[in-house]
Amino acid sequence: MLNKTHTKYIQTLHHKKFRDENGVFIAEGPKVVLELLDSREFVCLQLFAVEEWLISNAKTLQQYSGTEIFTVKDFELEKISLLTTANNVLAIFKKKEQRRPAQLKEKITLVLDTIQDPGNLGTIIRTADWFGVENIICSPACADMYNPKVVQSTMGSLARVNIFYTNLQEWLQENETIKKYAAALEGKNIKTLKDTREAIIIIGNEGKGISDAVMSTVDEKITIPKTGEAESLNAAVATGIILAAFS
Repeated sequence: MLNKTHTKYIQTLHHKKFRDENGVFIAEGPKVVLELLDSREFVCLQLFAVEEWLISNAKTLQQYSGTEIFTVKDFELEKISLLTTANNVLAIFKKKEQRRPAQLKEKITLVLDTIQDPGNLGTIIRTADWFGVENIICSPACADMYNPKVVQSTMGSLARVNIFYTNLQEWLQENETIKKYAAALEGKNIKTLKDTREAIIIIGNEGKGISDAVMSTVDEKITIPKTGEAESLNAAVATGIILAAFS
């Protein structure tokens, strides 16, 4: 049974303040939970799941002896889930220490300037994983990588892409030898950048774009050519198109 203490504790972790205080985050659903477990990037502290799921994954779970496992009923899972429909399992993982990227040479690196929508951030992380991008550098004002909506949107890619939060202007100046491209409404056509193997690509805020401070460090503006009448693209969609152009 899920007791009131567990229920209250898990519900507090829906909020960044309590995730930060406890150094943990929530993941939900079989795919996300199993991906994070298999990665060994995050330590799973507690796992709450319906009996059927625990039985079908018993062999896998035997590998994680340090994890407290609780059998819960469907209605109990509903109480602690943020999903519209609770999905068999919820786990609490320990956050990992931030890791400053050590090597950017011969790599594509993403920089996100105040991407505030959790769904966008999660989708960008998942897209970066698809294209083999190892590092994403975020401004402090970006959405929290451990926001439950971000974790769900990544579908496990959170374990494979290194996310590092820092002052962007300072970090970009430290890496001045690598060419920096800023996604903008006007600039060089991204179609000309195919097979570029080393670059820092900067994606701006959903409404305001890239800040002046960050833009001052940029070597070149790039743009996605359009044929329709839309004023702009969703940040996550634009990221996917740009990364595809660099591939």
